[in-house]
Amino acid sequence: MAALKKPRRPKGSGSRLKTSGKKIIKKKVKKVKKTSLKKKTVKLSKKVSGRKKIKETELTRSPNNPIIEPRAYTWESKATLNPAAFIANGKIHLVYRAIGDNDSSVLGYAGSYDGYNITDRPTHYIYKRFGNFAKPDLSLSPIDYISGGGWNGGCEDPRLTRIGDMVYMLYTAFDGWGSVRITLTSIPLADFENKKWNWKKPVMISPPGEIHKNWVLFPEKINGKFAILHSMSPKILIEYVGRMEDFDGTKFIHSVHQGSPEWQLREKGIRGVGPAPIKTELGWLILYHAIEEHDPNRYKLFAMILDIKNPAKTLYRSTSPILEPDENYENEGYKWGVIYSCGAVVKDGTLFVYYGGADKVIGVAVIKLSDLLADLKKHKAVKLKKHSAEI
Repeated sequence: MAALKKPRRPKGSGSRLKTSGKKIIKKKVKKVKKTSLKKKTVKLSKKVSGRKKIKETELTRSPNNPIIEPRAYTWESKATLNPAAFIANGKIHLVYRAIGDNDSSVLGYAGSYDGYNITDRPTHYIYKRFGNFAKPDLSLSPIDYISGGGWNGGCEDPRLTRIGDMVYMLYTAFDGWGSVRITLTSIPLADFENKKWNWKKPVMISPPGEIHKNWVLFPEKINGKFAILHSMSPKILIEYVGRMEDFDGTKFIHSVHQGSPEWQLREKGIRGVGPAPIKTELGWLILYHAIEEHDPNRYKLFAMILDIKNPAKTLYRSTSPILEPDENYENEGYKWGVIYSCGAVVKDGTLFVYYGGADKVIGVAVIKLSDLLADLKKHKAVKLKKHSAEI
């Protein structure tokens, strides 16, 4: 077995350093008593930079967490993490990243009717890199990019968006050598529900030679066009596209990355958007990942509301995390102290947030949507500037 490489920060947007997955990293944490789903959890006040934080509502974890863990199958024997989610006909569908014996990332499926209990989980993966995407481009310089243990490349951190009778998926494609790019594919809803995995041939929508992660597609057209949020800071960047077919492998979305001048202007701590946006009475609900200055080694989940008609405009924004890595299963894995969500849905007035814990397992946390919106409405501070582009 090869020795672990010391990771260095890759050039790109929204990337985080991780270990190779060949060694489990553990950090002792104080055990947190599991709470009942019926009980609303409130954060204790903390002093930050000499001032007291206001008590804010947090999500409540399922006492059955983790709800998805690695199994003995070769394709998901090491890690199951970072699930995307959407709801259709009363059923919640999850597509999660899995890492197996060969340290390559593929995508698995799980389904739930109540949001908490997985009732449908095939023994095989449903998506993997294929065709020209399966071979690394050796003309590029190699990078020490190891995300969640998948050093051998593959399909990472999917985001699902249902629009009408079509399901779109954005994911990070890593070739295991020197390319980390956002990739788009889709599948008819009917095929998805019937487990006929007839995915459309994927196409890369971020430019070559740049590292990009964490892009999401809005669940409906805005001003008659598809909208893709591809940067959170220093500006909210949204690309408006007339047809998804316009992405033909030659047209790309140009976003903030380490080689761009905007990179130095980013808001400190923000790491990237989480699940696809959710439409609410206040605006678009955005969940995103960030690190707090006083606690720089832990990935936490925050929330904001964007304007319905102009989602580059921030209306409300949480001042404290709504979920942070406190449980053992969020600290004992391939990267301790990580909450990483790629999927969330609203069912019967409850927001279900699905997330990866410590880059190894999957949990779910919930809150009444109305409670979260009421809490967000208290915070009107707007720190992110607006910007949009078209192709």
